[in-house]
Order: sequence, then structure tokens, then C-alpha cells
Amino acid sequence: MIPRLRSLFDPFIIALLCTVVLASLLPARGQWAGVAEGAADAGIVLLFFLHGAKLSREAIWQGARNWRVQIATLLVTFGVFPLLGLGFSALPLLSAPLAAGLLFLTLLPSTVQSSIAFTAIARGNVAAAVCAASFSNLVGIFLTPLLVALLMGATTGGISLASVEAIVLQLLLPFIIGHLLRPWIGGFVTRHKSILSLVDRGSILLVVYSAFGAAVVEGIWHRVSVDDLLLLTLICLLLLGLVLGLTAALGRVLNLPRGDAAVLLFCGSKKSLASGVPMAGVLFPAAQVGMVLLPVMLFHQLQLIACALIAGRMGRRALAAEGLEPGPHIRQ
Repeated sequence: MIPRLRSLFDPFIIALLCTVVLASLLPARGQWAGVAEGAADAGIVLLFFLHGAKLSREAIWQGARNWRVQIATLLVTFGVFPLLGLGFSALPLLSAPLAAGLLFLTLLPSTVQSSIAFTAIARGNVAAAVCAASFSNLVGIFLTPLLVALLMGATTGGISLASVEAIVLQLLLPFIIGHLLRPWIGGFVTRHKSILSLVDRGSILLVVYSAFGAAVVEGIWHRVSVDDLLLLTLICLLLLGLVLGLTAALGRVLNLPRGDAAVLLFCGSKKSLASGVPMAGVLFPAAQVGMVLLPVMLFHQLQLIACALIAGRMGRRALAAEGLEPGPHIRQ
């Protein structure tokens, strides 16, 4: 399937939309809301445990060697993006909750799977993409909560002792335990990637159901109009276009090889839904999480479509330069 269609009909995207619809029609109420929230918390712990188990130390050491690409990617992800987020969220266009969600989006780490996949399609440096995406997520576990505290303190009510405890117990500790157990469970994780991916994504869907259910009970769809969604889409498109242009220009300024420039383009311009959903569940009040996640989910879909188109074009050009015929995964 061509990249654009694969992005549009990604089963996980469809499952995510269905979960939002289910939470809108049948939100958990009363004692079931507590059950859903408890299941979501367990899902967050499992999610970060798996992230820790999947991250190899070899990727960390290899990433440290390719320092120009790694530093450039981190600067865009946690420097340029937040500055743009501050600018866009300050515009008197969106409601305060959606503006907060837009700013939160820009504080997240990069994606892993799709960044690597698009780098491969573009015939870029896949090994460097693995390192850059892994580094971004590793740093994001520590840096994203810190940036939220610094830039969104008024929105979140500040990072309380309870929030710090939740970050440690639900994010950091499971990640560290998973990584420490990698010598014993790493082989199992590698052999059962498809099954663990289902567990990984199922955890995200649990958090989304719990978050949107709480938001629906609080009246989210009475506060968000069609005009709000259209405006949010336009802003996300503009944000994505700016970052794609900046990462492409930065690759030329740094005189990066074509393969490394592709890594900067795809890893630097992406934001992780897989990290954003559980982090929002920990960092924001339950009733606020649904509104915060709307920009994250919307941007996630837009970045998949845009990067699929760009990666396919870059891959065809690379093959043409090598005098080769594009394969079925690149030809459109």
C-alpha cells in the first residue's frame, strides 16, 4: 500500500477514532469511572515498562557518536517546537484548554516507529534514526514534565508533590525497571514485537477512553465547536509546515549528508502520541486531559500523511540518483 493510504487507513488511527466515539457515547460514570481510571493508570505503567525494555544500550551509545544529528534533533524537538508552541498558543484564536493542548503538543518527544519507517522509505540513515528517536523519547521522560512545569504552570496548577510522585511511579520507575530487565526479557520483546505492539497500543486506547470519557462528562463537546476544530487543524498544519521547512533548512546549514538530513527532517518534525497520551494522563487533571489530547491526536494524523508523501518523494529521487527502479513500497 502506498504511504499516503497506509497513513490514512492505519488500523490504530481508526481504533483511536472509534475509542473517542465510544467515550463520547458511553463514557464511564460513577464507580466505573474509577475502574476506567485505574485501568488507564495500569496501562501507563505497562506502556513505559515496555518502552524501557525495548530501548537497547547499543542504540544509546551509537546515538552519542553521531552527535551533530542527535543535538540538532533534540534542539528542534525541545527548543524550536516549544518556542513555536508558545507563539501559537498565545494567539487569541483558540479557547484556553485547546491552546494548552497545542502548547503541550510542542513539548513532547519525537515518535519512534514512524520516524524510523519514513527515514527508511526516504533511503536515509536508518541506524541514526533509531538512535535519534530513542534518544528523544529517553530525554522526553525527564524533560517534557519539566517543560510542562516551566511553561504551563498556570494551566496545570503547577507540578505538585502528587504529580511528581505520579511521574516517578508511573513513568520513570517502570521505564528504568524495564530497561534493567532487558538482558533477561530483551529476547522475548524482540521475538514478540507484534503482540507487544498490541499491548502497547491497547494501553494508549485505555488512557484515551478514560480521558475522553471524563471530558465528555464535563461537557467537552459543548465547549468545542466545528469552527474550533477547523481552526485547530489549520494551526496544526501551519505548525507542521514551519517545522518541516526549518528542519530541511537546518540540514542544509549544517551540511549534513543526505541520509542524516532525512533523520533530522523526520525525527525532528514529529511528536509522539504514544508518549503524549500517558504523560497527559499523569500531568493534567482527568477532566482536562481530553481537551489537551485533541491537538496531539490531530497533529499526529497530519504528520503521518505529510511525512508519508515527503518520504515517498525523497525515496524516488534517491533511487533515481542511484539509477535504480523504485520498489512497490516507494512507487506511488
